[in-house]
Amino acid sequence: MGKLVIVGTIAFDAIETPFGKTDKILGGAATFIGLAASHFSVDAAAVSIVGGDFPQDYLDLLSNRNIDLTGVEIVKEGKTFFWSGRYHNDMNSRDTLVTELNTLAEFNPVVPANYRDASVVMLGNLHPQTQMSVLDQMTRKPDLVILDTMNFWMDSALEDLHNVIKRVDVITINDEEARQLTGEYSLVVAARKIYAMGPKYVVIKKGEHGALLFHDDNVFYAPALPLEEVFDPTGAGDTFAGGFAGYLAKTNDTSFENMKNAIIYGSTLASFCVEKFGTERMLNLSNDEVHKRLLQFKQLTQFEIELT
Repeated sequence: MGKLVIVGTIAFDAIETPFGKTDKILGGAATFIGLAASHFSVDAAAVSIVGGDFPQDYLDLLSNRNIDLTGVEIVKEGKTFFWSGRYHNDMNSRDTLVTELNTLAEFNPVVPANYRDASVVMLGNLHPQTQMSVLDQMTRKPDLVILDTMNFWMDSALEDLHNVIKRVDVITINDEEARQLTGEYSLVVAARKIYAMGPKYVVIKKGEHGALLFHDDNVFYAPALPLEEVFDPTGAGDTFAGGFAGYLAKTNDTSFENMKNAIIYGSTLASFCVEKFGTERMLNLSNDEVHKRLLQFKQLTQFEIELT
């Protein structure tokens, strides 16, 4: 089992959906990634920054799941990153109401010394230069570097984004972002173009329609589990990434066949995340529930057919 470094935001979110709204609650990419990865009992460390307003109880929630927090900088006189958004009725689109960078504006990540030899690095959605600085701190080349990004960086830091993409093994982006990054509508063509930028694997997330994995000429598709209700999609993509990274760190196998399993684990955990607001469902999720849902996934996708 290898070490896992998780880089991203630990934050406050305020969310409004057709099912209700919240005040400030625990959020952030590193939070969701870490909670998902914790299901694999990997040796994980979070690298992030928070302000003095961030409750110790929230930090305890993460450390109690064996997430090392020595790489989380606490700026006592600062305020924690805050995002607020309102989802539309289809739950696929949303409006950002408030974004307050606060301490994140001055974030210079420092990877703890005992994690600079980590086998897996999960670069959550941050400025590409911040992601690059993490890779520069590693004392050995990780077995796997996974990058998550978004269209904001394509608009504002495209050259930096291209530079960090060259140094990663896996990129995870959604279908809209893949099309923007490449200028191609076909996701197959878009994946081929992204593959040419440097990554060995391209994961394109399609929300309620599942995820695609591309490697060389191989393609794997994992559907999303049909759910009766989706309360809050916030953090689902990061939960997917955390499950994906956590499984690969646990198994120490980065083959295409094992990546398929990682996609299924990521999709399974993300299907729980959306059932409650924020991190609530992930904080109360048992391994037995995960196992049962994995069996549901298997039943959803397996079939026998006689070819004539």
